[in-house]
Amino acid sequence: MNDKVDKLVIFLAKRDGIDKLVKTFQYVSKLVHWRVEATQPDIAQRAKQWEVASGLSRKAFRTGRFLTGFNALRRSPGTTPTLRFLAVLANAGEMVYFFFDHFLWLSRIGTLDPKLARKMSFVSAFGESFGYVFFIISDFIMIREGMEAEKKLLLTSKEESKDEKEKIKKIRGDRVMRLMAVAANVADLIIGVADIEPNPFCNHAVTLGISGLVSAWAGWYRNWPS
Repeated sequence: MNDKVDKLVIFLAKRDGIDKLVKTFQYVSKLVHWRVEATQPDIAQRAKQWEVASGLSRKAFRTGRFLTGFNALRRSPGTTPTLRFLAVLANAGEMVYFFFDHFLWLSRIGTLDPKLARKMSFVSAFGESFGYVFFIISDFIMIREGMEAEKKLLLTSKEESKDEKEKIKKIRGDRVMRLMAVAANVADLIIGVADIEPNPFCNHAVTLGISGLVSAWAGWYRNWPS
């Protein structure tokens, strides 16, 4: 499938695809707001409204998303005890994140008491950050195992067969995808820390904006149809 329009339609038909597009809107508008806040307050206000609307829209799109982690544990928790243990911790954190994100969304749109928003934001961000730590560890373990498998294939074969070339290609492709996942998870971890433990670095608009775009664009790469 080489048609870019076909690929874009398929990408946007996925929940993750539309989420990454709206996430791009959210963090581009955050950077625009920061850049023009002092000089063009009218444009800054519009950018802020776009950012808030995008963030709330993404929360609506994620309704029921906490079931993804549960299903991942039910279907494919990992190939080794270590990876299974990490998968339980990572997906448990992600389930907490997406579950409490429902209440955060409802409190921010006024359906629930707006005073709940801060508590829900903290619990959701804590679960998110907790899960990302273990997702990152799991991906690094899998990257290391892939590199060892690739090295073994290169050392044991004097002449690479078509089958071995395909195996090496698959290992390298998986490594790129996992590096994209690590980039996205580290970026989202920074955003999560900004909610849990506010500090000048993590909460700066530029840090949040760049982190959000790194996460969004890594997600674009991972979800774009091949």
